[in-house]
This record gives sequence, C-alpha cells and structure tokens, in this order.
Amino acid sequence: MLDIKAIRENVETVTQAMLNRNQDINFNNLLKLDDRRRETISKIENLRFERNQETEKIGKLKKENKEIPQEILERVNKIRDVIQELEKQLLTIENQMEDFLLRVPNTVDENVPLGKDEKSNKVIRYVGKPKEFSFKPKHHWGIGEALGILDFSAASKISGSRFAVLKGKGCALERAIISFFLNTHTQNGYKEIMTPYLVNRVSMTGTGQLPKFEEEVFKCCDDDLYLIPTAEVPVTNMYRDDVLEESCLPQKFTSYSACFRREAGSYGKDTKGLIRNHQFNKVELVKFVNPEKSMEELENLVLDAGKVLELLELPYRVMLLCSGDTGFSSSKTYDLEVWLAGDGAYREISSCSNFKDFQARRMNIKYKNSQTKKREFVHTLNGSGVAVGRAFAAILENFQQEDGSVIIPEVLRKYTGFDVIK
Repeated sequence: MLDIKAIRENVETVTQAMLNRNQDINFNNLLKLDDRRRETISKIENLRFERNQETEKIGKLKKENKEIPQEILERVNKIRDVIQELEKQLLTIENQMEDFLLRVPNTVDENVPLGKDEKSNKVIRYVGKPKEFSFKPKHHWGIGEALGILDFSAASKISGSRFAVLKGKGCALERAIISFFLNTHTQNGYKEIMTPYLVNRVSMTGTGQLPKFEEEVFKCCDDDLYLIPTAEVPVTNMYRDDVLEESCLPQKFTSYSACFRREAGSYGKDTKGLIRNHQFNKVELVKFVNPEKSMEELENLVLDAGKVLELLELPYRVMLLCSGDTGFSSSKTYDLEVWLAGDGAYREISSCSNFKDFQARRMNIKYKNSQTKKREFVHTLNGSGVAVGRAFAAILENFQQEDGSVIIPEVLRKYTGFDVIK
C-alpha cells in the first residue's frame, strides 16, 4: 500500500509512476476523500475539546454541590451525538480510502527499465549453456507419459484440465527435488517453516492478492478462507502487526507448499504439461530486511534461487522486468528463466521481488530503528526457490536420452536412490 502522504506531496510523480505500469489512475477522488477525512478529524477534535470543557464545568459544580444547569447537560449530549455521527462518517471515508489504496500497485524502483510489456525486459546474464542434442528433444509431457511417471488423462478425469498425476519414480523425483531445495536453502541460512495452505482474507490482502486479483484465487465459500497461491502469503503474514528488533534483521525463511491458482487470463497458454497448472508444488524464499539493505538483499535472493539451478546443471538466464511487466506488489523484480530443450526456449521458473514497504504497510510490520529510535516499516522480499513442477519439467527435457530414458542430476541421486528413469 502506498503512503497517502507521499501521494499527496508527489501526486504528479505517483501518477506518472502508474502510467509507467500501464495504469491510468486518477488520484483526485482519493485526495478529496483525504481532505474530508482531515476536516472531519479536526471537527471531532474541536468537539471533544468543547465537550471536555463542559465536562470540567459539570465536575466543578458537583464538587461545589451546585445544581447543574439543564442547558449544559443538553449541550454535552448534543456534542456527544454529533461526535458519534462524525465518527461514523470518518469510518466510511477511511474505508473508501483504504479500498482505493488497496487497488493501487506499488511504484517501481528508479533502476527498473521503462516498458509496456515483456518485450522491454532486460537480460542481465546467462548461466550455463544449453546442451546440444544429436536428436530432436521432446517436450516433458511426452517424455513423462512414455516413461509412465506423468498421467494427465487421469488428472483430467479426477479434477479437470491443468492438473497432473505423478506416478512411481515421478513421485520420487518430485520429493527429491523438494528435499534438495529445502536442504540447500537451510544450509544457506534460511529457516525452514511449514504453514497452513488455507489463509483468511486479511492475509491475502496483506500480500496484495486481494482485493485486486480475487478472480485468480480459490476461495472456500462458506469459511472466508482461501487456498494459498504461494507460501509467500502465510509466511509473510506471520509478522503482521508485529515490531521486530533491528538486530534480528534480516529474517530469512524457506517454505515448501502446494500452491493453487486459477490462472485467470491465461487460457490457451501452456495448456499441456507442468508449466501452468492450477495446483503445483513450490519452495519459497521470504525475507524481512532493513530498508537500507533491501536492494542488496534482493541481489542475494537472486543468487540463492539460482544456486539450486546451477547445482542441478540446468541452464538459465536472469531477466530484469520492465515497469509494465513488474507485478502488482513489487518495486523491482528479477525473473529466472530455465532452458527447456523441448521448447527450445527459456521459461520462467523463479520470480524474485523486492516489495520495499508496500506489503509491510498493508500488514503493519515494523522494526525499531536504532538510529531514529522510531518504529518504521520493514522491507519484505520473496522469491521462488524454485517452482518444483517446472524444475521437474526442465530435468526431463534437459537430461533426456535418445532412447527415451532420463538421467537423474547427480545432486538428486542420494534423494531418489536411482540415477536413471527408463
């Protein structure tokens, strides 16, 4: 959530920042509401001062055992009624302002390239070199079905499109990838945490999924609970309304979870395979950091996410997203795109973002600044570390053999107990 004070003082700058995101937002109504809010608060404060003066008079008369004039009592009651009515009006105004602000995206960092869509994203670096095959490499869904480790027909029968059933050694490979990711990240200083897959509306609002993207999430209608689209939601909300000690920053967490997404607006895209499913597994990385170090921590987050791909010997590239392609809550985002031999293209497998204080304002997460002695908002970051299904797909495509078998990456063999799927 953006700071209303920052919007008021820099409305032209913020408006342009939204245009850079392809968002034409008129802040005039918000500022008018803010004017009404401040006027109403001023009226309430003046009336309370007047009421206190009248109350002091009543108290003084009681001490002197004198009769209290009826007009004073009537005045106090009238002031009370007016204050109550103004407080109702204030609550309505504040709710309208909050609803507006909750739908406004974050401003992008000054170092983010300007652009309307992914065509303006910037390649930062390539890591690893795609393997050259002596045969035409197949897509992962064809490889997996031929090996009997993926069954999309069964998944469709059970649940519908955009689901997958894993079988036999496919299950072992999925578990191996999850364990390998978690062990690697915990060895790198992240604390493992397991959270619920169902969260309340306040939690979804805190990280920015609601109210803007309600159509993209799965809701349990009668309970006001939502299936998480990522472990970022419950992990970040752990510290909602908390004040952290500066000496404890950064706080670094890794969490495995199943993830659930409607993929609204993606119809016709990646309808086959494991790339864009309604349910998938992911290992997430979340950080709570000192604002002065958040950009440095973002760079480290990208390295941490990339490390597991390097250990798996999967070629990838790092992309800096332009303003028009940066996510709603993010100020700066790097995407890691893994090479898929069957596609002959790089595809997103991790998204690492610095939200600055955007989420912290929505969730009221602060820290005690040792210099200013004030409570200030932390900066939050998160990144996929990484999407398990997409790693599964990349392994099948990049380690496939001409006979249809798939070699298991060396770092996974102690988890799988086998080195090849035939």
